[in-house]
Amino acid sequence: MRKSVIALVVLLLATGCSLISIDLTPRIKPLEERTVEGHGTAKILLTDVSGFLSEEGQTQTLVIGAPPPRVPLLVRFREELKKAADDSDVKALIVRINSPGGTVTASDIMFKELQLFKRTAKVPVIAVMMDVAASGGYYVALAADTIVAHPTTVTGSIGVIMVTVNAEGLMQKLGISAAAIKSGERKDMGSPFRALTGEERQIFQSVIDGLQGQFLARLVEARKLPMDTAKGLADGRVYTAQQALDLKLIDRIGYMDDVLELTRRAIKVDEAKVVVYQRPSEYRATYYARSETPAGSLDASVSRIASVVGAGPGFFYLWWP
Repeated sequence: MRKSVIALVVLLLATGCSLISIDLTPRIKPLEERTVEGHGTAKILLTDVSGFLSEEGQTQTLVIGAPPPRVPLLVRFREELKKAADDSDVKALIVRINSPGGTVTASDIMFKELQLFKRTAKVPVIAVMMDVAASGGYYVALAADTIVAHPTTVTGSIGVIMVTVNAEGLMQKLGISAAAIKSGERKDMGSPFRALTGEERQIFQSVIDGLQGQFLARLVEARKLPMDTAKGLADGRVYTAQQALDLKLIDRIGYMDDVLELTRRAIKVDEAKVVVYQRPSEYRATYYARSETPAGSLDASVSRIASVVGAGPGFFYLWWP
């Protein structure tokens, strides 16, 4: 490998200003099915919704010998659901969620994709909450027929947050000013270069209230709760698994083996294969192995959020203390 890199560098230097186009993009291979437990004809598909939920994928850096780039979460999620819908032996879907949420749009897209899958495949969908399934993570779970939480799950945080940056004070200390030439008074509303006015804050609040109303509508419909009850639960706080069960936000508390037993009963079989979809380079030996594990955990999550916020004000179904 070292000799190959050296040869490539020499070639580039020798050609001077000549233009050479070399495609070094790693090829992403299609998903393949793997059985991780059980046997029989019936299949129970296990899929993951993990980390920060966003419409965007991670920016890839070219590293010689590095593994293929990760497929964006929304792309992979739809790819798995389409593959499952085309397989008549897939009799149930388990969606394992470990996420504090993310953008409003990504959360809503995943919710709608699950609804579409249920209408197309006509199989039960069970959401399993792991460490955290809050805000957008819980929003996605509302599309399932049954929601099961691990005994130590933290969930809830039902609500919307707008994240923006105000660097006006810092710029004043540095002696820097910014000017915007605009067609309308509110055209730069939310700019990091000046503070929000009272009227602008009210405008943003009206947007947040509208997005919160959508979250509440999903909650009321999925959990069969009165609107007044739903509003009382949706003040942004988080709940333990037991609290969520008492408040009817989830259906059961249990471990993965309990979920599999529940699923087998739902599809009326004694034996079924638990299958996952994986790329050839992935490790999926048990049902605890996640698909395309995100790198860097906390640092990666903060980086993802910072990259979204850096583009301007954002609206999130996100638990972000």
